[in-house]
Order: sequence, then C-alpha cells, then structure tokens
Amino acid sequence: MKYTVEMSNKLNELLERTYDAEKGFQQVAEKVENPVIKEFFEKRAKQRYDFGHELKDEISAYGQSPDKGGSTKATLHRSWINFKSLFTTNNEEAMLKEVKRGENEAIETYNDIINDKDFILPPSTESLLMKQRNAIRETLETAELYETAVS
Repeated sequence: MKYTVEMSNKLNELLERTYDAEKGFQQVAEKVENPVIKEFFEKRAKQRYDFGHELKDEISAYGQSPDKGGSTKATLHRSWINFKSLFTTNNEEAMLKEVKRGENEAIETYNDIINDKDFILPPSTESLLMKQRNAIRETLETAELYETAVS
C-alpha cells in the first residue's frame, strides 16, 4: 500500500507539471504571431494533454486518484511569461527561452523519478516516463532551433 501511494505521489508530481506545461504552451501559442512557432506551441499543448491522460491512467492503475489542477509555482511562471512579453521587443525569442527553461526543469523532474535508486519503477511505468521525457527532450531541441532562427 505504501508503495502505491508513493508511486502515485511521484506520478501526480509529473501530472501537475504536465498540466502546467499544457497551460503554458496554450498561453504562448495565443501570443505569438509566427504561424510555424504558433503551431509548434499548439501541438505541444496537445501533446501535454495526451501525457496527462497517460499519467492519469497510470495513477489509476495504482488504485490512486489523479490530481486535478496545476501548481501555484507554474501559475506564477505563466504570469511571468505574460509580463515579460509585454516589455520584450522579440516576444517569440523570450517565450522560447522560457519554454526551454520549463522543459529543462521537466526533464530534471522525470530524471529524478526515473533514476531514484530508492524507488524501483515497474517496467510499464518506467517505459511511459522515458517515452514522455524523450518527447520533452525533442521539444527542447526544437525550441532551441526556433530560438536561433528568431534571434
């Protein structure tokens, strides 16, 4: 029982980050004018929506309840993106920098859970987390390319 609660807590932490990323990507997609970057952000929001459902299913498989909303810290992060975009001459570059920062934090969170030596992940959970983490890495790489292109 203790293991399933701990596993659920770890997955809920990722779920919270996923909600936050989805909302953040939606917000920046509304603010950018470049249609290619806008589409990139919209697709990432949809991807995080899908990640959320996968994590919810995994949490439910442990007999636990998924969390329902995003974190206060991320709400502040999204507000910062909004604030900074008002005062920056190249909004897209500033937003891409913030996206990269958020994606790096997400990768760290995934790595912390995947590499936790005190907590053995079942193969199905480990596979899911690695798949999602790798997709986030791809998003980070693409954001870096777009940032270079708009700077």
